[in-house]
Amino acid sequence: MRVLVTGASGLIGTALRHALEARGDTVVALGRAGGDPSWDPTDGTVRGDLSGFDAVVNLAGSGIGDHRWTPAYKAAIRASRVNGTRALAEALAVTASRPAVFVSGSAVGYYGNRGREELLDELSDPGDDFLAHVCRDWEAAALPAVDAGIRTAFIRTGVVLAPKGGVLARMIPPFKLGLGGRIGRGNQYMSWITLADEVRAILHIVDGTLAGPVNLTGPHPATNETFTLELGHVLHRPTRLPTPVFALKAALGAELVESLMLHGQRAFPKALEADGFEFTSITVAEALRSVLAGP
Repeated sequence: MRVLVTGASGLIGTALRHALEARGDTVVALGRAGGDPSWDPTDGTVRGDLSGFDAVVNLAGSGIGDHRWTPAYKAAIRASRVNGTRALAEALAVTASRPAVFVSGSAVGYYGNRGREELLDELSDPGDDFLAHVCRDWEAAALPAVDAGIRTAFIRTGVVLAPKGGVLARMIPPFKLGLGGRIGRGNQYMSWITLADEVRAILHIVDGTLAGPVNLTGPHPATNETFTLELGHVLHRPTRLPTPVFALKAALGAELVESLMLHGQRAFPKALEADGFEFTSITVAEALRSVLAGP
């Protein structure tokens, strides 16, 4: 199988590329320059021929937790996802030899802040905050591929737990110092998935028949308090003191902290489970033990 991947140097993209190559697939990374094809996701341009790929996986986008959400950076978050996805979908729609499947990124931020609401599945209504609007537009940008008859899946990914990189890379140092604690009241839900299951789920979609929105989250979302206790337990460190929210807001900005740390969703992978996908990590305790196992 010949697979085109955007965001191939990111956390998920790197792991996906290795998994595809390990099973004998040919992976082509769509980069900004120096290759054919290439693209600029921010201004929405694609250069070169996209024909002849069996599958396309679109994972590109500026990091949402990497910088303060200034107006300029919020524009970059949106443009890197929406403009790039639209350009890619439009280019795929007119290629001479279209891919069988287009897996396009999205996130559980689609559902907005839902507090302690009951489990959300792929048919649940979207939210109304910044990330929710980005995700709605991000998914809508892929519609030219749908209209062209390409099987298209929108992967609404949760918080990805990886041995290196991602949210755990930022959390582990303070936790190892005994400074980790719940954020705010701790009752906000976090829809998590291990990096291993994220990659397995993408491969499941590529190889199968799923289309439309697909929640890529573990089957049991955890509250921030539960996640904090389990991470402290795995690291053998206390988690008694809550993380001071005022310090987080001072360092990262109030809107980012509210959206990514104090808000939450209980997203459930209904489409994946109905399609026969089996997770290797069922609970957050299993996930953390698996991810952090080893020396």
